[in-house]
Amino acid sequence: MSRSRFVSVAVTAMALAIAPSLARAQTPPPAAAPAPAAPGTPAPVPSQPAPVQTADPFGEEITLEGKTFIFKKGNATWDSAYETLVAALKSVQAFLDKQGLKASGPALTVYLTRDDVGFQYQAGMPVAQAPKNPPSGDIAVGTSPSGRAYKFVYRGSYDGMDTLYEAITNYFDEKQLDAEVPVEEYVTDPLKTPDDKLVVNIYVTVKPPAH
Repeated sequence: MSRSRFVSVAVTAMALAIAPSLARAQTPPPAAAPAPAAPGTPAPVPSQPAPVQTADPFGEEITLEGKTFIFKKGNATWDSAYETLVAALKSVQAFLDKQGLKASGPALTVYLTRDDVGFQYQAGMPVAQAPKNPPSGDIAVGTSPSGRAYKFVYRGSYDGMDTLYEAITNYFDEKQLDAEVPVEEYVTDPLKTPDDKLVVNIYVTVKPPAH
């Protein structure tokens, strides 16, 4: 998978205009005037316009807030990335259930390091406060990344997310921004959602300027 690095690509869009090609054979007769409403009949209520669907954010600058975060840290290859992350989230969920805790928000994956073969990750869930009985072994408690970041939204399969990461690379190159840590926030629960129906917020933190 090419998510090991951000690759610059040109993103193009095309619009197709369709013009009518058939001439009318004759002018239709004028429509008959509507019959007057009977006395006491209420006037028809005009239909409400359909709500406008706003576009998903692409490159929205935000300040990312750090959250108390129970996670499993590990290493994975890109070939088995999604299966590895889902297994890690199941382990964290099992810990929360055992402790009687509930996640305070969507599951997260923080990509610590990446190369062409694989990556090091922290995958887990935010909680309102650290547990009284700290986890042990491969489960830990920490704080998710924070600071200046840019938000992007993805819809589709995990493997297909590479296309968006390539567009993000192009965006960062154009803006001359120095990307730091990608964080994936799963709006749809990966433990319950089919792989091709994911909705993911991607936050890419930016390195502060050198002084």
